[in-house]
Amino acid sequence: MKLILKLEELAMWILSILLLYFAKAEWWWYALMFLGPDVSMLGYLVNNKVGAWSYNLFHHKGVAAVLIIAGIIIVDNNIFSDLIWIGYLGLMLFGHSSMDRFFGYGLKYENGFKFTHLGKIGKSAKDE
Repeated sequence: MKLILKLEELAMWILSILLLYFAKAEWWWYALMFLGPDVSMLGYLVNNKVGAWSYNLFHHKGVAAVLIIAGIIIVDNNIFSDLIWIGYLGLMLFGHSSMDRFFGYGLKYENGFKFTHLGKIGKSAKDE
């Protein structure tokens, strides 16, 4: 991945960390950001199609944005104020997706884990 794209993803990762901080999220949201969404890889135990679908659901920035917006609406309108975690969840997913893309892991294609929208990942990708 080009350096400029990596820097962009790094900036979004840092932004999500700062937004969690300013939103006064508990410490465990930061820990969850690093590995939490990767539980979606369990879909690959079924097959590549289910794996790609579940992985992409948990790593799609559009899903994260919807959750962030829902969290803002809920908090601003004092609707179920105990649901502030929805916005935190969105920030965590957004940050994790940015972190993954910074390290070269993109959304998955159905033909296998190492086939992503950023290109093929792994040792064999460098050899080709």
